Amino acid sequence: MDPPFQGADERWLAWMGGPHEGFPAAVAAVLNWFGGPLGVVVPLALLVFLLVPRRWVSAGFLFGVYLAGSMAVVQGLKHLVDRPRPADPMVRVDHGSFPSGHAAGAALLVVLVGVLLVPVARRRAWWFGGAVFTLAMMWSRTWLHAHWLSDTVAGAAAGAGVALLAWWAFSPALAREHDRPAGPARSARSAGSARRS
Repeated sequence: MDPPFQGADERWLAWMGGPHEGFPAAVAAVLNWFGGPLGVVVPLALLVFLLVPRRWVSAGFLFGVYLAGSMAVVQGLKHLVDRPRPADPMVRVDHGSFPSGHAAGAALLVVLVGVLLVPVARRRAWWFGGAVFTLAMMWSRTWLHAHWLSDTVAGAAAGAGVALLAWWAFSPALAREHDRPAGPARSARSAGSARRS
């Protein structure tokens, strides 16, 4: 049985028809790579970036939330819903169209990077840029006929939702780590405390 929004999905897919070449094809190819298996390089690089200064809480948060969002939630929904994809996708795809894993991963990373690495004063610009990036990813998945439009909306909502809920749950621990002085300063403060005692 088709969902009630199938008609809107099919109209959007028709608008995504036509020649698939030139600059849009290059952008879609890059976004397809970014959201595919090779794109795991990005979260791994972020993990190393957090581990080098020993930001253990942040690194654990990134690792746990990324796995929960991209594997447990997205793959769980794919198996539960098992929605057929549009006909003739232009890239290699796995089973299940709903939700879009690429859109979920984009929104998830936008929130994680914003929470862990972007200063509070610059977050408004980051959220705007992240929204544009996520929308571009959603467009690319429908332009490549890999997903229905509603799949990409659900994917972005799932990815951002998982990250935001985790941020709400773990914000006290992240704040404590953020307020702690960095390595040398922490060592100096510990040494001073030892001498005073």
